[in-house]
Amino acid sequence: MIVTLDHARKIIAATIKNGHELGLKPLSVAVLDAGGHLLAFEREDGAAPGRYAIAQGKAYGAVMLGMAGTAQMARAEAQAYFITAVNGVFGGQFVPVPGGILIRDLQGAVIGAVGVTGDTSDNDAAAGFAGIEAAGLKGEI
Repeated sequence: MIVTLDHARKIIAATIKNGHELGLKPLSVAVLDAGGHLLAFEREDGAAPGRYAIAQGKAYGAVMLGMAGTAQMARAEAQAYFITAVNGVFGGQFVPVPGGILIRDLQGAVIGAVGVTGDTSDNDAAAGFAGIEAAGLKGEI
């Protein structure tokens, strides 16, 4: 199974809808495939232009490490040197906080990731998880 452009569009639409329902600040959402390549991105009106890099970084770190943002943050707190070193390996491209959500297939393999930013990291993660589920896929916060 792969994450398709159709999945990506559904994830983004449902994530933004969930953000509206929860009263969140304007969100930016990036969806990456299993290789860390961008499938789709949207930035809501009112979201800062720099949010693209944050959304992409949250998703990129998740997919490249096979570790969701919540686990990355815990690892950073326990072993800051590891996250610093790995982020250096990836050219500073990942943001190790909640809001980087893995997409897994039914066997548990990573097939992509979603990065959400705009509100608190925990709210970003919740909105993105809802978006993944709405697209009929399995997310991991």
